[in-house]
Amino acid sequence: MPRETPVRDVMTTDVVVFSEHEPVADAARRMVEAEIDAGPVLDERGQVVGMLSSTDLIVRESHLHLPTVISILGATIELPSQKRHFDEDVEKALGSTVGQVMGEDVRTCGPDDTVETAATLMHEHNVSRLPVVDADGHLVGIVARGDILRAIVQSASQ
Repeated sequence: MPRETPVRDVMTTDVVVFSEHEPVADAARRMVEAEIDAGPVLDERGQVVGMLSSTDLIVRESHLHLPTVISILGATIELPSQKRHFDEDVEKALGSTVGQVMGEDVRTCGPDDTVETAATLMHEHNVSRLPVVDADGHLVGIVARGDILRAIVQSASQ
């Protein structure tokens, strides 16, 4: 498979999507039924505003780790980054809608982007899938590492 292959040739177009206002329990049920571990979250205009992953949902069920504190000469110092992570975990654990628990830092690509570009974005941002959006920002598909690998294997066997 040439690196210049457009994403449109390897992406999945039948995408399970979520709404920001969808209850977390409903989204989790649909993820299990569809046997997926993540999917894009769309706003009312059909634009990608986040990604919901199984990690986001598992945080709701995990035990929260208390922030790390250091005690020096009777003074207690809470490490700022630990407090921020704890606060984020609490917010996710209390969230009841997809919009409250989803990841908001979403990387996307276009259908005309190359597989090489998509693979590079996935690697650089440590994500396993990218929503594919048109020029207006509307979802047209999703490309995952597995889609790229499948295309490479198929190309090698021809």
